[in-house]
Amino acid sequence: MGDIRFDFNNMMSYNVGSRDGVTVSDLKKSSKALAKAHDHLRRIIANPDSRVNIGLEWTQLPFQDKRYTGQIQALGDDIAARYRNVLFLGIGGSYLGLKAAQDALASPYYNEFISARRERPRVFFEGNNLDPSTISVLLKSLKPKETFVVVISKSGETTETKAAFIVVEAWLKRALGKRYGRQIFAITDPASGALRGKVSDGQKRDPLSFRSTSLIKGVGGRYSEFNMGLLHLAVIGVRIDDVLAGAAAMAKRCAKRPIYDNPAYMYAALNTILCKKKRKSIAVMMPFSETLKSTADWYAQLLAESLGKKYKRNIKAAHGRIEKWESDKSRIVNAGRTPVATRGTNDLHSIHQNNVEGANDKTVTFIRVEKFDTDIRLPGDEGFLSNKAYSKLLAVAGEATAWSLVKERRPNCTIIMPEITPYNWGGLIFFFEMATAFEGELLDINAYDQPGVESYKDYMYYKLRKGGISEAIADTVKRHPLIKKKAFVI
Repeated sequence: MGDIRFDFNNMMSYNVGSRDGVTVSDLKKSSKALAKAHDHLRRIIANPDSRVNIGLEWTQLPFQDKRYTGQIQALGDDIAARYRNVLFLGIGGSYLGLKAAQDALASPYYNEFISARRERPRVFFEGNNLDPSTISVLLKSLKPKETFVVVISKSGETTETKAAFIVVEAWLKRALGKRYGRQIFAITDPASGALRGKVSDGQKRDPLSFRSTSLIKGVGGRYSEFNMGLLHLAVIGVRIDDVLAGAAAMAKRCAKRPIYDNPAYMYAALNTILCKKKRKSIAVMMPFSETLKSTADWYAQLLAESLGKKYKRNIKAAHGRIEKWESDKSRIVNAGRTPVATRGTNDLHSIHQNNVEGANDKTVTFIRVEKFDTDIRLPGDEGFLSNKAYSKLLAVAGEATAWSLVKERRPNCTIIMPEITPYNWGGLIFFFEMATAFEGELLDINAYDQPGVESYKDYMYYKLRKGGISEAIADTVKRHPLIKKKAFVI
């Protein structure tokens, strides 16, 4: 049915007015900035050392060696054949990317019905929160001998995942004894960190325990679905090479310089103009597919963590040499749009009221699916719904939603997926990644670090008395105490 398409008609001034929409003149005025951003991005991508140093190695993931992906596919198939349950432990991209893939590419109600799983194992996610109720119920309900565990963590020190792994490891060890490590697989740093150390120690005792693969250097968690997410795809029965083929095709489209030939660049350019010049700082993502809601959740992390930055960047050693970026503390920008993940049609009965009549500070991105695997046609004696297919109702609802926004001069756009397949989903993920990277270039910020995330970790480590906390971190916590007055707790 063709490629993914990007329809941005409703972002333009002729639909929503020049005050709230983008004009052709706006795009022409941005041409120098767009060309500069393209040239800089391609220069980094072409330099392997700069790619790794800055965090752009994810751009190479669609082109991985098929021998490696074949090994991961075989491993996933083997795990699926041996175990009834697979438990993935991870947070951030190590959870959101996997959940997005499972909801999009596995059958709805995958865990609930054997027929939906097609004899694959049930898949559960933990280590993404510190709520004790979920993991306690899960471990009481699963049998250790029937459960394989995959833990994903670069350092092995992130509190949520580390705590879950400690609990799960003890649970397995109690039931299985010395060889419990044969039911654990780690995806972690190739050379260092607490989890890599545990892998090395476990394999010294038993070479079949604590098998592992490496997180690729220069790939941040939120950009790593095509690295740390491959084993999960294999476990649920998705062909890895199909996903990567879609990503590779999109990568080629998104390498083109002209924005009218490059959907990711156009998406970034339009949203940058609307945010900076039209004050549209809230980004509502609304797929018209229940199975893509988790993809919207994944995008919310990608956008917020990549572009929500306090400082502009300071680029060191550019023009062919290895680049290094630093935060420029003299230039505070507090950049980044605020993402809101929703889905149609459910949220038309909630947040859409605000989208249409609330503050005009949003852009809405729809994802429309043209063809579904299955469809239902209503009987012929149901009034205006008679003989209508569900897909038709959904398509009209999407069109009506866009119309209701245009009527109130609210900019919106649509990403059109021919159908939800591994190939198209891989393309969609890469589209969003490249669009976010290009938007970071236009904002002149570092789209690959996350100092705000690290700050909460530092506070937790200090309060929990973790060893090795630097004096600078301790001093920062002490200088910024949380002040609690009884008068303001009622």
